[in-house]
Amino acid sequence: SDKIGQDASIFFHNMATFNLNRTYKHLLVAPSSLQDEIIKRIEREKMKAESFQPCGIFMKMNSLTDRKIIDELSKASTAGVPIFLLIRGICCIRPGISGKTENIRVESIVGRFLEHSRIYAFGVGDDTDIYISSADMMTRNTEKRVEVACPVLDGQIRRQINHDLKIMLNDNVKARIMQKDGTYMKRTGGIKAVDSQAAFMEEALKAAEEVDKSQQRAREN
Repeated sequence: SDKIGQDASIFFHNMATFNLNRTYKHLLVAPSSLQDEIIKRIEREKMKAESFQPCGIFMKMNSLTDRKIIDELSKASTAGVPIFLLIRGICCIRPGISGKTENIRVESIVGRFLEHSRIYAFGVGDDTDIYISSADMMTRNTEKRVEVACPVLDGQIRRQINHDLKIMLNDNVKARIMQKDGTYMKRTGGIKAVDSQAAFMEEALKAAEEVDKSQQRAREN
């Protein structure tokens, strides 16, 4: 999107001039606006739940320690928002606690490769706001560093992200589910074994093969 590009251009100019307090039209930027804007989107889903509208929150990150974000997720859960947190490392919220986090599910995937992408999604269906980001929801990221979350507007990229998330959410080989006491148990069930990282490798190899075939056909023609 040209508008996102304009935001990015202004952002890098501000970085060069040490102006860290600027807000942007599309980008969510720490330390000025990221935390507040994420909270606004959590609150929006909470309001949907309170008015019996479809709602949901998905967050994928390395660690969750930001107390403000944790408190808002707990409030949203209490209101009835289904929340799925895919967090590889430190997670300072315990799921399934009555009256606090009963609508929160926390999973971790630790495999051959280091899970490092951050994806934040608010809403359901075509109305979902999807962001990719450099930031974990940790105070050191949201309040003390320069971090960026960028909206995903392109339909094809959104479909690819949703496809990848579906595979990760069906992982029953490397995925572990956090229990109420903070311990993790291996995820069970499923008709067949799904190792998300192995699936991504297989897809990447197939995509590379298709590129090679396409290039070969172009040379032959």
